[in-house]
Parts: sequence; C-alpha cells; structure tokens
Amino acid sequence: MDHLTFAGHGGLELYYRRWRADGPPKAVLPIVHGFGEHSGRYGNVVDWFVPRGYSVYAFDLRGHGHSPGKQGELRAFGEYREDVRAFLDLVREAEPGRPVFLVGHSMGGLIILDYALHHPSGLAGVVASGPLLCEPGISPFLLWLCKVLTPVWPNLITEAGLDATALSRDAAVGEAYVSDPLVHGKGSPCMTNELMGAVEWTQAHAAELALPCLIVHGGADRLCDPQASRRFFDNVTFADKERIEYEGYYHEVFNELGKEQVFADIEAWLERHL
Repeated sequence: MDHLTFAGHGGLELYYRRWRADGPPKAVLPIVHGFGEHSGRYGNVVDWFVPRGYSVYAFDLRGHGHSPGKQGELRAFGEYREDVRAFLDLVREAEPGRPVFLVGHSMGGLIILDYALHHPSGLAGVVASGPLLCEPGISPFLLWLCKVLTPVWPNLITEAGLDATALSRDAAVGEAYVSDPLVHGKGSPCMTNELMGAVEWTQAHAAELALPCLIVHGGADRLCDPQASRRFFDNVTFADKERIEYEGYYHEVFNELGKEQVFADIEAWLERHL
C-alpha cells in the first residue's frame, strides 16, 4: 500500500492510499468514503478485490482522516465534486487505459452519484453502497437547528451524534469506529445544508444518469433509509442499472456479517461490465 497526496480543489493537498494489483489490473476502483470516516476503513474491499486483479485507490475527503481542512466544515458541495474530479485525473494517469468504476459509501455514495450526473465521461460505471439520498438518521432536532442556524452561524461545529451500533451487526465494527482516532462526528449548519441540497438535486435528476449503476443497500439500514435509494433507482431511466438490498444488513454492508455475499455480487457485476 502506498501513502500519497494529490492537489484537490483550490490546491488543497489531499491524502490518498492505493493498493495495486499484481500485473495489469482488470479495472480500477477509486473509493469515496462516508461522513466522518476515512480511506483506511476499506480494508475488506481491498482484501477482496486486489487479489482478484483490481487496483483500489481511496482518498480522505477534505476535513477527514489525514487530509487537511477543518473537521465538519464544508463551504460548498461542489468542493467534494471537484476533489473527486482531480482524484480521477490522477487515477487515470496512473492506470492508463483501464476501466474505472467509481465506488462510494453513504455520503460518498451521494458524492459519486452527483459526480456521475455532472461528469460521466471516463467512467465505466458507479457502485453506490448505502448512499445518502434522504435526511440522515441523526437527531431531527439537530437537522432543524442546522436549517435555522445556516443563515446566521453557518460554520458552527456540532457533533452529529451518529449511532455507531447502527453500522454493522458485527459489534467489533462499531467498537473499532468509536476508538479510531481518525474518525470524527463533526458537522456544521452549512455542511448539513449543502448535503441536503445535493440530496434533493441528485434525486431530482436521477432520470439523467447515463452510466451503468449498481446500488447495494442494507435492508435494516437506520442511517440512510434504503427506501431513498429505491426511489432514486426507480427514477433512473438508463437500462443498465441494478439494485441489491440485503435483508437484515445494517449500514456498512462492506463491514457486515455476510459481507462476502456483497463482494461476490459486486464482483459479478463488475465482470459483466469489463
């Protein structure tokens, strides 16, 4: 594994990791992580796909993990979109001629769907895991407070109060999340407002998606309602789409009991699109 940096939007040096397949890869999987977490939490994805001939790249969003930026602060959702664009430019330069399937989880799932709607060129497809496509499963009072404070105190940093027990039925996953020094739960009114604006826009433009798309979602996800990804999926008119809902699975299907089935399904989908 390599630890590197690249210039994101506005020249901000963002941290990334890469795991390269032995020999020419079948395809490249750039990963966009979720709210408050970081690229280092995707070891299960790496362990499954790299030995099977895929290269995996993952970066820490601004204000997350090893990347700079104030935790919980986001001035505009477009900053994430442009960071992804810069990251994909780097990936394509490092892995020329290889199919690129953009992968995103939770908030990262929202980011990649938004990106694919804005900049589909150069992508072979997208894989969204438990994408954030509705109000997140946090305190309704906190969401209301963020709306009220956005005009007057947009960068007030608050704790989102994410329930770590909702991540996986494997208790060790929640325990590791809570004890991970690179994980945080910080947000701000402006960040919340920008995310909800992106959710509304992405849902409204689902019919414009023009790339192969796979959505995987835990049926018992309490953090990102699976019905929201179902609504998005139903509104996609592009024929090459698939959505798999895993009964009883919680939010992080990549870290769930039975994750092997999720990876096998994703691998089969990827193989059909190579």
